[in-house]
Amino acid sequence: MLELQNVSHVYSNGVRALDDVTLSIPKGMFGLLGPNGAGKSTLMRTVATLQTPTSGAITFDGLDILKEPEDLRKRLGYLPQDFGVYPRVSAYDMLDHMAVLKGIAAKGARKDTVETLLNQVNLWDVRKKAIAGFSGGMRQRFGIAQALIGNPDLIIVDEPTAGLDPEERNRFLNLLAGIGENVVVILSTHIVDDVADLCPKMAVLGNGAIKLEGAPGDLIERSKGTIWGKTIERSELDAVQDRFEVISTRLFSGKTIVHIYSDKDPGDGFAAVDGGLEDVYFSTLTATRRPVDVTAEAV
Repeated sequence: MLELQNVSHVYSNGVRALDDVTLSIPKGMFGLLGPNGAGKSTLMRTVATLQTPTSGAITFDGLDILKEPEDLRKRLGYLPQDFGVYPRVSAYDMLDHMAVLKGIAAKGARKDTVETLLNQVNLWDVRKKAIAGFSGGMRQRFGIAQALIGNPDLIIVDEPTAGLDPEERNRFLNLLAGIGENVVVILSTHIVDDVADLCPKMAVLGNGAIKLEGAPGDLIERSKGTIWGKTIERSELDAVQDRFEVISTRLFSGKTIVHIYSDKDPGDGFAAVDGGLEDVYFSTLTATRRPVDVTAEAV
């Protein structure tokens, strides 16, 4: 179990990247969903002990990772958003080098580790190929292979499917699903479908703070009766945005399908829709952008 208690981080320029984050993350896949700039990468780097939070506590299975970061690193697998490697080195040699850095000194043990991982991520046939020639999906699968060195108990993957084509995305998600049963895996992403496909637990991060947390199915159920849809002409969109709280729009056959949030029937031809996780996510982000009423009665 990974526990974060009141974790905040303020950069030297005054930017508050994390704001009192409290989370309990059990074994299995956990989705951290949020837009670019929400603080996801800052949170992942903090959990990975690459930076120290301004305040708060983080423990993993009782280990205080802020006081004993080296002990966590022995149990951690990390695939950052920008994963750099020596591009002209072969996949086999690079993974062997990383195994040495992870503390696997015996040549035989490294050989077994490298061969097992390359087969696991379906890169064995290209093991002698330079990583410079890998596609984006192949590089991400190699990134997972290096993250799995040493059989980590905590795995962090930050925006792993951004930029992948649909085939590589499916291959990568299937790989994650296969390793995410007996360890803690945090999937940090802005892609709603990645979380919907993989994660039994999730949280939405916005402006550095947790805005929503729970099981995707439960969150979708709770949204029933609050999501309304209508097909309009594109020229009508501005008027709809002026009158209603629009959470998403999309084009279909030249028409605009608009979804709005309302806790009661808004009328005007809108019909209740069975919202999905995308509607939950967008309505949560929309709520964070509502102006705060700072007026108060004088006592």
